[in-house]
Amino acid sequence: MPEKEKTFYVTTPIYYVNDVPHIGHAYTTVAADCVARYKRLKGLEVLFLTGTDEHGQKVEKAALAAGVTPKEFADRVVVRFKEAWDRLAVSNDDFIRTTEQRHKKAVEHLWEVVRKNGDIYLGEYEDWYCTPCESFWTETQLKDGRCPDCGRPVEKLKEESYFFRLSKYSEPLLKHIEKNPDFISPEYRRNEIVSFLKEGLRDLSVSRTTFSWGVPVPNGPGHVMYVWFDALTNYLTAAGYPDDIKKSCRMWPADFHIIGKDILRFHAVYWPAILMSAGLSLPRRVFAHGWWTIDGAKMSKSKGNVVDPIEMAATYGADQFRYFLLRE
Repeated sequence: MPEKEKTFYVTTPIYYVNDVPHIGHAYTTVAADCVARYKRLKGLEVLFLTGTDEHGQKVEKAALAAGVTPKEFADRVVVRFKEAWDRLAVSNDDFIRTTEQRHKKAVEHLWEVVRKNGDIYLGEYEDWYCTPCESFWTETQLKDGRCPDCGRPVEKLKEESYFFRLSKYSEPLLKHIEKNPDFISPEYRRNEIVSFLKEGLRDLSVSRTTFSWGVPVPNGPGHVMYVWFDALTNYLTAAGYPDDIKKSCRMWPADFHIIGKDILRFHAVYWPAILMSAGLSLPRRVFAHGWWTIDGAKMSKSKGNVVDPIEMAATYGADQFRYFLLRE
């Protein structure tokens, strides 16, 4: 049996540290935990990864509001995530933080590989930016002048930027999805991505100059990497990239990225395109689940209807809460 067939690599998204854990984080993590436990029972060597996404403008803003440095702010919130997964008996093999040196090294290495392959260039960007979603939108994509994903206000940004040649990968991605129908699940999510790709892709702005809390662009003074280029690389970092070749060969590609539907485009379009550019294997499956809702609306801290998983585990017990999450 080939070495990769004896292993299984499952991931959650890495969670933003601009807020504390809620029921949505708990659901994704417990679901991944159950998959990891099952695969271990089947005799496979499992790598189950979760962690925190600690860079970007909204973390910098949240830290400023709290009167601390971004790193101090992240250190505080990370403790809450680790406590939540400990209380819920989550069996993750690794917990990654994007502020770790091993991750910074992996991101810088990936950037240089993609740049040397001709897919990163310097230009200028002007478009509408949603800080909470860390997403750029064109005028036509806005809904009533607001972010089409979260409905919040956007701001016009114009800045010098490095770009990733995303437009180059529309057809290769469509061919990959056609050849590997299980690459994106469920099927209706796959259809959403196929429709998005058929509209054609624009090159992606992958650096920022308007804030400083991020991984500096190699040989790009004043630029920090776009938070998604940084964050998505975490899956490679934990698999040993770029130095631990033996581990990388055993664990990469990831078998199962479990994510919420709101970040599907980043995982099913941007991420595989970056991997293609770097000459790396694509994850085997990206599964996008729905949101936890109340009266049909997504739970949110601003509405005061979020559920604290630590409190739920303390009140009802970890196993009972885990069962509830998966049953519902």
